[in-house]
Amino acid sequence: MGRDVPALVFTREDRRRYRIKMQECLDALAQMLRDARFESERPQVGLEIELNLVDDRAEPVMRNTDVLEAIADPAWSTELGRFNLEINVPPRGLTTGGPDAWESEIRSALNHADERARSVGARLVMIGILPSLRQEDIGEASLSENPRYRLLNDQVFAARGEDLRIEVDGVDRLRTYADTITPEAACTSTQFHLQVSPDTFAAYWNAAQAIAGVQVALSANSPFLFGKELWHETRIPLFEQATDTRPEEIKVQGVRPRVWFGERWINSVFDLFEENLRYFPALLPLCDEQDPGETLDRGDIPELSELTLHNGTIYRWNRPVYAIAHDRPHVRVENRVLPAGPTVADTLANGAFYYGLTRALAEEDRPVWSRMSFSAAEENLHTAARHGIEALLYWPGMGELPVPELVLRRLLPLAHRGLELSGMDAAWREPLLGIIEQRCVTARNGAVWQKEMLHRVEDTTQAGRHEALRRMTELYIDFMHLNAPVHTWPVD
Repeated sequence: MGRDVPALVFTREDRRRYRIKMQECLDALAQMLRDARFESERPQVGLEIELNLVDDRAEPVMRNTDVLEAIADPAWSTELGRFNLEINVPPRGLTTGGPDAWESEIRSALNHADERARSVGARLVMIGILPSLRQEDIGEASLSENPRYRLLNDQVFAARGEDLRIEVDGVDRLRTYADTITPEAACTSTQFHLQVSPDTFAAYWNAAQAIAGVQVALSANSPFLFGKELWHETRIPLFEQATDTRPEEIKVQGVRPRVWFGERWINSVFDLFEENLRYFPALLPLCDEQDPGETLDRGDIPELSELTLHNGTIYRWNRPVYAIAHDRPHVRVENRVLPAGPTVADTLANGAFYYGLTRALAEEDRPVWSRMSFSAAEENLHTAARHGIEALLYWPGMGELPVPELVLRRLLPLAHRGLELSGMDAAWREPLLGIIEQRCVTARNGAVWQKEMLHRVEDTTQAGRHEALRRMTELYIDFMHLNAPVHTWPVD
């Protein structure tokens, strides 16, 4: 939810009007889909990276407003926590600019931002959950200053009526409560955007859902929270619990959570927006003055503001997005399952794997989702989050097998094919997908490195848990800046 909103108290009339406007937006979207009014000739990819801010001891620092002012670049924005920032990398064609263009652009932007952050006493870290984050760092005082975050916090707790309960069982056990949604701020992600035509949206979304578990297993980078060693990608269960508007009694009735994998394969992008209206009450029922139907009748493009704002408060792991760019509407898949980091090289390898594999799967004659239950795809996601690259995942025709075997035997060749279909030659794609290959060969990703390095620091220094996590984070930052893929990072 990136839109600024005023601080408000909502009335029953606000909610009634919002529901009506949502239906009008949905009707307008249906009309636009029938009339084929969408941009479909220039497919684009995009990228968002959420980052943490730390001080010179790798402890979280609550200074995102100061850092944002120092960076002074509209590509950067605040996030939920005062120790978070986000960069929105401009969209581009997948093969625009040659093999090194995107990496150079991203590294240049991050290096500049880190330099400016240091001028106000902060550093940037790309990581799924900051290992040095303590529970006392999370609370109302750590909410970003933008009123939209406080308003969202208030609406979540008004709907829930009680504190959030957070429980994760891994190597250690975490049991805690929160009276704000700021635990969500611990979750920092990499988000890949894929603009496609409405006619192919369902195939790409279904493909993204089918591979979500594999993505998480390969790229897990969040094994610690509040000093506890939990899941390889603890970000997944934490995010699911940290924005849950349902008290326990509502959960057992089967009411859907706002952090949602979904419940079925789809036939159209419309299916997802229709589910949003059908299943989820509005958290921020703000109406604008535009009538979407009248706007369409005039031949103009409606903003569909209510539809997009509501969509931003439903946290699908693969989110549909409606937007307008260059006076043309488009739809895109926003892939949100991956953690940030560890390096730009790893990030672009993850992107190449995602873009190539979804392209290949979307164009198969007998698509994977016709041979795989939706519940199996969802189970893969949570199994991968718990066990990371060590997980056993299900794939049609292969059964349950280790992630490295699944990727090397089946999915990596498909990713190569998809990138080739997208115009990426072998000399370009092989270094990117070679990083994925070597992660599988070595069975090493960010989560594995963090876990091994923490235990090495504990064993060799006799440091306590928090001090060991802090030292490990300092080492992580050093390797992050070297930009060598994480499977090459040493632990001795």
